[in-house]
Amino acid sequence: METLKKPLLTEKVAQLTEKLNRYAFIVDPRANKIQIKEAIEKMYGVNITDVNTMRYVGKLKSRNTKSGIVQGRVATYKKAIITLKDGEIIDFYSNI
Repeated sequence: METLKKPLLTEKVAQLTEKLNRYAFIVDPRANKIQIKEAIEKMYGVNITDVNTMRYVGKLKSRNTKSGIVQGRVATYKKAIITLKDGEIIDFYSNI
């Protein structure tokens, strides 16, 4: 199981990072807070003080097309917001 899927880079998360030193990640829906904390500390070499998780259930969507109604579902995912110790940062753009 790959715990971390990708970092979440949005304007809202950027404001959290500037004000409260928090970062957001899309994680595996089966991962718990301990596994998330260990994976991020191992990958980025930082110390984490807090992990908050949120589960998002995919919504049903439908639209009318020329060939009829098309139905589908938006993917279900889990988001983790981590708080780092003061003075530590994660630079996502360093290895580009």
